[in-house]
Parts: sequence; C-alpha cells; structure tokens
Amino acid sequence: MLNRVTLIGRLTRDPELKYLPQGIPVATFSVAVGWSYTGKDGVRKENTDFFNCVAWRNQAEFMGRNGTKGRLVFVEGRLQNRSWDAADGTKRRVTEVVTNSVIFLERKPGEATRTQQETELIDANQGRDPFDSHVSDDTILENFLKDDDTGGF
Repeated sequence: MLNRVTLIGRLTRDPELKYLPQGIPVATFSVAVGWSYTGKDGVRKENTDFFNCVAWRNQAEFMGRNGTKGRLVFVEGRLQNRSWDAADGTKRRVTEVVTNSVIFLERKPGEATRTQQETELIDANQGRDPFDSHVSDDTILENFLKDDDTGGF
C-alpha cells in the first residue's frame, strides 16, 4: 500500500504554530496548487485546489519561523483523515497532508544570499540545497521521492 502526496504550490497564509500541552510543536498551513485543463470548447481553463497541511516538531517550528503567505513550497507527506465530535454534537471530518518534508523553492523577496534559515533547511534535508541552480528540479524531486522517512509522525 502507498500513501504519498507531493505538492508544489504557494502558502495561502502564514503558518499557525501551536504547542500541545506536552510541549510538542505543531504548525498548520494551507497550500494553493494551480492546474489547468482544456474544456470541450477547446479553451484552456485554470483552476486552483487548496490543501490543508500539518507539520510536527522541528519542521513545525521551522515553518512557524520562516513560512509566509505567498511563498512557493514543495510539500511531501501523506494523507490523513481525522474526525471528532464538535461542541454542537455534530461529527466533523477533515483530510489533511501530514508533512514529511517542506522545502521553500524561492527566497523571500529582497533576499539575495543564503540566510540562516536556508542553512537550517539544507541541514534538515540531508545537505540538499533546493536553491542550487546546478541541481535540476527533476533531481530534487527524485531525491525526495526516493527518501522514505515517514516515522515519528
């Protein structure tokens, strides 16, 4: 069986960082992913899907420090369904992406050089620098897709 999601899109809002009573950090954010298709009339149409995401522990803190609305991100993770009873007695359900890896694919506006946050990101992703122009997008994606670090969540 396989449960793996790969997204490239833009953050729709600044990530919301919270701490559980046990002190475990968790960040929630949403990613907008555009896609297009050609309608029956032959006209190309644009559409956008929005995905709720959740990051835990160090990755959550990293997103809380560095994630800002509009930044282009690569998200790799798994789909998770959760359900709960709301205060009004109704059953609620949500599907979200639990992240294994989040990479910023562009610098913040005005940043010309590697920042401390980018260095942390590179360290957190086994030394792979997503800003290295000598590495193709396909190579970056291949490296992330062959990694299978799904533990700890």
